[in-house]
Amino acid sequence: MKTDNLFFRLFQALPTLVLELAEIEIEIADACRYEFRAEEVKQTAFRLDGLLIPPTETLSAPLIFVEIQAQADDDFYGRFFSEIFLYLYRSVPRRPWLAVAIYPSRATERPDTRYNSLLSTPEVRRVYLNDWRERPAPTLGLQLIQLLIAPRKKACQQAVLLAGQARKGVLGAELSEATMLDLIETIVVYRLPQLTREEIQTMLGMTDLDLKQSRFYQEVFAEGRQEGRQEGRQEGRQEGEAAILLRLIALKFGAPGKSLRQRVLTADAETLLLWSERLLTAQTLNDVLDET
Repeated sequence: MKTDNLFFRLFQALPTLVLELAEIEIEIADACRYEFRAEEVKQTAFRLDGLLIPPTETLSAPLIFVEIQAQADDDFYGRFFSEIFLYLYRSVPRRPWLAVAIYPSRATERPDTRYNSLLSTPEVRRVYLNDWRERPAPTLGLQLIQLLIAPRKKACQQAVLLAGQARKGVLGAELSEATMLDLIETIVVYRLPQLTREEIQTMLGMTDLDLKQSRFYQEVFAEGRQEGRQEGRQEGRQEGEAAILLRLIALKFGAPGKSLRQRVLTADAETLLLWSERLLTAQTLNDVLDET
């Protein structure tokens, strides 16, 4: 899963997390009503990947532009400020604004001296996630950030602890238990892609039903179905079914190798159906593909 998508999920579920990371002080009543979304800049080719929208009736609450910059990019600030000022020029009503650039660490940032005056204004905040590794994390959002940036061994321990706290209801009332577990699981999948579905399930104490109902599982399954439909239109129904099966194998056992992909793509419709049925209860890949 791409970093941008992961942060989009986090900020959509917990918009106040942006405020916490950037240490932006806003009245609690207003902060809790911010909405995080992507938005096009009207009549341009620009798309804002992250915009925190304040309550409509609170005109003093700022628009907050958010960009997650996971890769070094010499042109980032020029593009970011261009998008911001175009949006402000076309937006109604007129509001104050803030800009938040989020980096994994200072090493990722590529400062541009042309924008030094802007970068030094109180409207622009830069967040370096590795600064949060050892800082107190009193909220669920900040604890999820620490899970995301922790060393892998520590991340496993933190994930187990957070999952247990989510079930006990001690992480606050911001999100439902199911949503909290879903976010924890999504971060674990991102951080530890080598783990199988069963290993993640066991580590987090999730039942098979919990995992199948999670947003991550459903999105991957839906993506596989869409890919299958597209391939089905192009190359026939059988190829589409093979694409779905490969997607689910990747979710449960990890990315399939070249030989396995070839085996699935060349299997007949009856075999694909058999393997798909076995996949639901299989403990190992051999349980799916066994020809005996």
